[in-house]
Amino acid sequence: MNKVQIGLTAAVLAAFAILGVGIVAFMHGQTGPLIAEQARAALGQRLAAVLPGGYDNDPAGEARMLPADPLLGGKGPSALYVARRAGRVHGLAFEVVAPNGYSGAIQLLVGMDREGRLAGVRVLAHKETPGLGDPIEEARSGWIHGFAGKTLGDPGPKGWAVKKDGGVFDQFTGATITPRAVVQAVHKTLRYFEQHRAELLGEDAP
Repeated sequence: MNKVQIGLTAAVLAAFAILGVGIVAFMHGQTGPLIAEQARAALGQRLAAVLPGGYDNDPAGEARMLPADPLLGGKGPSALYVARRAGRVHGLAFEVVAPNGYSGAIQLLVGMDREGRLAGVRVLAHKETPGLGDPIEEARSGWIHGFAGKTLGDPGPKGWAVKKDGGVFDQFTGATITPRAVVQAVHKTLRYFEQHRAELLGEDAP
């Protein structure tokens, strides 16, 4: 292959490379907004599942980051979503972490009304053992619905535990660590709300 042929081959390869980059950039430009919109819609559905009904804003659009706090479980900031009705805080949803699951951290979305009454809890991600720890998923069982309506004082400090530990929450057959971790994380979230109520409700605080 002479120098002219080598040069032509290199030029063709360069042209294909530029064309490929252009196609990828074009496709990203076309699909990027769609993917972002789908992710936002999925988040909206998750928030609707844990927040009290009747809000008239977009809680995903009122997200802010809370400083790292042991009660929220993570080593970094935690996301907070604010639901409003007629401009007034109607509910709050916290992304928190139960760090002591059987197979690692369990990520949760914990929603409550402005009085600190739980409206719902959902699992966002976990690595628990299939068939043992995964009943924390709504798709696997109704266990996670047992938090709805609970408050910091109901069932009280001793009640915020699995039954094996003297509390009111069921454990799973052959798996106590997973539900215990979730119960503790939800309880800590309620404690965080109580400690920071004025700050979280802002001008709407009673």
